Amino acid sequence: MSFRVEGMAEPVDLPSRLGILPFRNKVLLPGAIIRIRCTSPSSVMLVEQELWQKEEKGLIGVLPVRDTETAAVGSMLSPGVGNDSGERRLKGPADVLDSQKQDGKNPQELIHWHNRGVAARALHLSRGVEKPSGRVTYIVVLEGLCRFNVQELSARGTYYTARVSRLDMTKAELEQAERDPDLILLSRQFKATAMELISVLEQKQKTVGRTKVLLETVPVHRLADIFVASFEISFEEQLSMLDSVDLKVRLSKATELVDRHLQSIRVAEKITQKVEGQLSKSQKEFLLRQQMRAIKEELGDNDDDDDDMAALERKMQSAGMPPNIWKHAQRELRRLRKMQPQQPGYSSSRVYLELLANLPWQKGSEEHELDLRTAKERLDCDHYGLVKVKQRIIEYLAVRKLKPDARGPVLCFVGPPGVGKTSLASSIATALNRKFVRISLGGVKDEADIRGHRRTYVGSMPGRLIDGLKRVAVNNPVMLLDEIDKTGSDVRGDPASALLEVLDPEQNKTFNDHYLNVPFDLSKVIFVATANRVQPIPPALLDRMEVIELPGYTPEEKLKIAIKHLIPRVLDQHGLSSEFLQIPEAIVKIIIQRYTREAGVRNLERKLAALARAAAVKVAEQDCTVQLSKDVHQVTSSLLDARLAGGAEVEMEVIPMAVNGQEISDAFSSASVLVVDEAMLEKVLGPPRFDDREAAERVATPGISVGLVWTSFGGEVQFVEATAMVGKGDLHLTGQLGDVIKESAQIALTWVRARAADLKLSAAGEISLLENRDIHIHFPAGAVPKDGPSAGVTLVTSLVSLFSQRKVRADTAMTGEMTLRGLVLPVGGIKDKVLAAHRYGIKRVILPERNLKDLAEVPSAILAGMEVHVAHIGSDLEMVIALSNLDHHIA
Repeated sequence: MSFRVEGMAEPVDLPSRLGILPFRNKVLLPGAIIRIRCTSPSSVMLVEQELWQKEEKGLIGVLPVRDTETAAVGSMLSPGVGNDSGERRLKGPADVLDSQKQDGKNPQELIHWHNRGVAARALHLSRGVEKPSGRVTYIVVLEGLCRFNVQELSARGTYYTARVSRLDMTKAELEQAERDPDLILLSRQFKATAMELISVLEQKQKTVGRTKVLLETVPVHRLADIFVASFEISFEEQLSMLDSVDLKVRLSKATELVDRHLQSIRVAEKITQKVEGQLSKSQKEFLLRQQMRAIKEELGDNDDDDDDMAALERKMQSAGMPPNIWKHAQRELRRLRKMQPQQPGYSSSRVYLELLANLPWQKGSEEHELDLRTAKERLDCDHYGLVKVKQRIIEYLAVRKLKPDARGPVLCFVGPPGVGKTSLASSIATALNRKFVRISLGGVKDEADIRGHRRTYVGSMPGRLIDGLKRVAVNNPVMLLDEIDKTGSDVRGDPASALLEVLDPEQNKTFNDHYLNVPFDLSKVIFVATANRVQPIPPALLDRMEVIELPGYTPEEKLKIAIKHLIPRVLDQHGLSSEFLQIPEAIVKIIIQRYTREAGVRNLERKLAALARAAAVKVAEQDCTVQLSKDVHQVTSSLLDARLAGGAEVEMEVIPMAVNGQEISDAFSSASVLVVDEAMLEKVLGPPRFDDREAAERVATPGISVGLVWTSFGGEVQFVEATAMVGKGDLHLTGQLGDVIKESAQIALTWVRARAADLKLSAAGEISLLENRDIHIHFPAGAVPKDGPSAGVTLVTSLVSLFSQRKVRADTAMTGEMTLRGLVLPVGGIKDKVLAAHRYGIKRVILPERNLKDLAEVPSAILAGMEVHVAHIGSDLEMVIALSNLDHHIA
């Protein structure tokens, strides 16, 4: 759309009827010029009848029309009644519809005519070449003249005509309106806003000079229409300008539209300047980098980004990635090359590609032929005892020797702390000649620690498994999942569930780390897990592992371990040797019996380290002097001083000196040796913590019995204390007890009350054993949580001892679950419990008969020094009470 600056004369008088040209979704304003290509039969007929034949006198009406789909609420034309001959009168909307059907129009493509339009004359008219089909095309350039209102719409042949009335003012009315002060003020405001817009556009367009002429030459009543028509506005805004017949309203709307257009241009300029500023900064940095690269080339320094990229690509090529992963890596590398180093995602993409290049896709440890005898000697050298565990490891190695690609089970070592679970896994790696990597799972609550974080997060990183493989740089290490029973879960996921895929041989071939986002083969990794307890491990995860229990060590085994392993290691860690410090076996036995009572040997090692530190202080402070015998004379320095003063050369030779046939160094060593005795032991470690008489002292009054329990640290001895007091027959339980052990106490009290007469605890005529008195049962070490059913027989024995006022033998301990009928049921952890009883100096143990088979795991040396009594299946608790020898008193 354009406009004319010159020759703007007033339009001729409008005829009463005009041919109508529909202008689809657009508006022609007075003074504006449009170019239309007429191809439809109706528009061609209109141009021939109304313009071509009438030449310069021809006028047509340009009427805005709206598609049905875009029709909105507004002023629409209601068909009227025709009047001329040769015209079909349209009496209603149905007539318009029928007319459009006859013209070949789709009823669903109906158009809505606006009731106001603009009369237009042809400035240029050209007729195209007639095609063989008889179709003719006209190109018409129209100029808008004045507004009109449609009073009646009729059909003449294939096009429409309308009876119209002029809406614009007459010449006299215009002259009078131009003298209106309000109109003059609006005109000035409009011209000021338009001039400001022209000033902004002058910076971008060179043709705006013609627009300035408009503001000076065009009349006020034409100025708003022509100026608004010069830039793009919406169809609704165009209709609003067309409907503004009043000059004041027209100028107000035009001012608003021009101001809005000006603001949008300013906002666009602001954004463009900001973008161009960033681009110029990037271009400046790019130019400087190019110059820096050229300088480096002149200096022979090739350490630039291209060389880094080439080195990274060569490293990726040598990594041995599978084909699908190599394609993914190449795509990421191409993306990285297109990025500038200062872009935010450059460093994360670079780190990701370096991880792909560093992962051992094909590289593995070279396995030599397995020698089972050497492996067994290695295990015996590193670990004392643990015969059953070492035999299972040898079996595993034997299968690997016969079938190297066999999918072996996942071994899970379960046992108390300090029994050698982690070192066993390291020994397996040494026997297989593989690298060893340890993954600590203690306290892990985030699934991302196993599967990694997604790269969309800030600070994302791979999971611990992929990171461990990157550190060892082989795809077949021995991977230790340490403390697998201490994983947790929260809103971030469950790590134990993520381990299901890792430990399943059918799934870990395509392990998908979230950060890596490509499958990685974990089937060649040998997984070994450790745990203190089995109960916290989810059943699904436990089903994927073979549990091997490592019980605690006996005192004899601890002694051997201390002499063979702990003492040499402690001396080496403190810079000592056997020439400076000696710890006799008798002292080690005292430390085991009186200073440490544990399943493992960690506390034992700490006590030995304390002795080594005390010895290190003495050795460091000692000023050793060696006495020379009478056969060795002191060297006088007078002759030597004279020779040196005269400038003579002196030849010196180092001759080993000896005292009584021994070298001085030997005498020095023998003089500084420190042998630990009981006095030094008590001075360094303090008084003994444990005593063999502890059980006898604690079981000194009726109502106290000794039980055996199992904890995550191995077996322990648990004392149960019961006492009676005046009350209402209530039962009080203390000692931080769980629900199961509370129920066991209630069952024990109920059984004792029911069998009170048989046990001679009350006469047959007495009504209640608890009449006018309460019972309080306490489990010492109140800060330690306790739960489980194995204290049932201990509770019964304690209550019977209380009611009968007879003491329980101090050298007797017991374990077993009881029922309400008095049956003794089997319990677990028998080996650990028997070892705990042995550590406490207990000589008699009462066990359920069904646990008799578990004694096979107890060392024969321990059983030889203990008296084991078995409660037969189906027997009641009276046998246990009889075995406790309540009548016998041991001082």
